[in-house]
Amino acid sequence: MNTIRLTIAAIALALVAGCATPLTGNQKRELQAYEAKGFGVEEKNPGTAAALGLLPGGGSFYVGEYGAGVVNLLFWPASVLWDPVSGYQGATSINYYATKQKVEREKSQKISNLEDELMMETISKRQFITKKRRIDEQYSAY
Repeated sequence: MNTIRLTIAAIALALVAGCATPLTGNQKRELQAYEAKGFGVEEKNPGTAAALGLLPGGGSFYVGEYGAGVVNLLFWPASVLWDPVSGYQGATSINYYATKQKVEREKSQKISNLEDELMMETISKRQFITKKRRIDEQYSAY
């Protein structure tokens, strides 16, 4: 009876805590394109996250999924079947969003500088449009 209650409590905790959501196919392609352009940010190493997933709750704790980490700790050693994958997906997701943030910040800064040049009349509207297009292309994933 206690085992059933513990299992139900662990499942409820897992549902409330959530698990790492894998990237969609489009997000994976976008991340790869940004990495190819040198914009990739690695806040968490996916390989390390997967390896730590072999330890009780390690992959989940590494990527900041503490609720899932506790559940995986309770279900260890069975959690080695899913925690390495969850850790890998969590690290990849963290890196994707960090990369997106970096790209948006850099692009916004360059466009802002370009707008300043236009306002100070150091470039023409035509030059502004040409340079802005280059910036858009540079920071485009595709």
